[in-house]
Amino acid sequence: MSASRTGGEHTLVRAIGVTGLAATTFNIMIGGGIFVLPAAAAAALGERAPVAYVICAVAMSLVLICFAEAGSRVSLTGGPYAYVSQAFGPFVGFLSGVLLWVMAVFAMSAVMSALAGSAAVLWPTLAQPIPRALLLVAVLVLITTVNVRGVRGGARLVELMAVVKLLPLFAFVVAGALIGHAAAAAPAARVGGDLGGTVAILIFAFAGSESALVPSGEVRDPSRTVPRGLAIAMITVMLLYIAVQVIAQRVLGVGALAAASAAPLSAAAARIAGPLGASIVAVAAVLSMFGNVSGMTLATPRALYALGRDGFVPFFSESFARVHPEFRTPYVAIVVQSTIIGCLATTNGFVALAVLANVSVLTLYLVCCAATIQLRRLDVQQAGVPFRMPRGRAVPYVAIVVLAWILWHSPVHQMLVVLAVILVAACLFVITAPYRRAAPPVPTP
Repeated sequence: MSASRTGGEHTLVRAIGVTGLAATTFNIMIGGGIFVLPAAAAAALGERAPVAYVICAVAMSLVLICFAEAGSRVSLTGGPYAYVSQAFGPFVGFLSGVLLWVMAVFAMSAVMSALAGSAAVLWPTLAQPIPRALLLVAVLVLITTVNVRGVRGGARLVELMAVVKLLPLFAFVVAGALIGHAAAAAPAARVGGDLGGTVAILIFAFAGSESALVPSGEVRDPSRTVPRGLAIAMITVMLLYIAVQVIAQRVLGVGALAAASAAPLSAAAARIAGPLGASIVAVAAVLSMFGNVSGMTLATPRALYALGRDGFVPFFSESFARVHPEFRTPYVAIVVQSTIIGCLATTNGFVALAVLANVSVLTLYLVCCAATIQLRRLDVQQAGVPFRMPRGRAVPYVAIVVLAWILWHSPVHQMLVVLAVILVAACLFVITAPYRRAAPPVPTP
């Protein structure tokens, strides 16, 4: 593919700083899960549910340390796809890129579907097929337009939604902590064999940093921005998730919280402030999901762009790798991804597949942690002096063990479906080999 036709990676604008990266990561990690997961955690582990969040936070902290080091070593657009490609070559990198993009597409589609459902609680007319489809199209057109017109605008929208999302959740935590009464304490649930299974479910609530790192080619000073942005986002997410779980259990009690599986935080807010509190939380849920999709739209189309840039999309690689001559954004990849998500969200027939994103992301994390070890061995330094956690040489190895333990507790049929996706991607790699050999190399920064 010709650099003159595609624009080339060197034409992308490095406009994402620490605040933008942290806000993007936060918006992707805090989607709709925080509004429904407290019920599932309480049902599985009772009053000890916060233990599962702590384990998830520890596991994700280990993964993010690996991402911080890999992201400070490799500055190409593509995030984990670029890290793994630099470490293990194009074949393994391509498989990781496919896992990243497929997981993100189904996750975004599920969030869009949930956004429409949450909006229908506030305005029942939106539950009808045509108004629901119009809402989804309007939201996607708004987000897509902002991101096509420039990465700076997309980053500003993400930062704004992070603030809007934080306020209601912090208000819920503060109000719940200050109320003069609490539900009667229930007997503590035993943390038995359900702990691993619960962690395997809740870990998805902490996922998302891998998507936020996809636009690495548009991050300023990656060796400093990546570790700082990820640290800010992770600490905020960890404290918020644990605080929300504790407050919800205190206000409703474990039994009532577990029973309110559809909207546990709305039920808790109604106990605190009546119908007004429940409405505020419902609005916050819609805004949270909007912020999630905004962050994912800023980040994940760059994976499709990167696959096109490297010739992995049959017949369409040149189109997907195009950079807008005026806005300097991968506009074709952004529009194509938004179109796919709109189709999936409006049909609402794929929701069950969103669960598979959990195994996909855990597999991707495991490969990325292994890639960090290899990048160290190769001493890759594309963005200055790389980040290294003091006394952190063993971190990638510990992360691999923890991730393998979580995967062990995941359903077997989910693992088989992810394996099938990997096999299809491997076939695609072979099919596109002649085109990639014939295409001239694309300039890198």
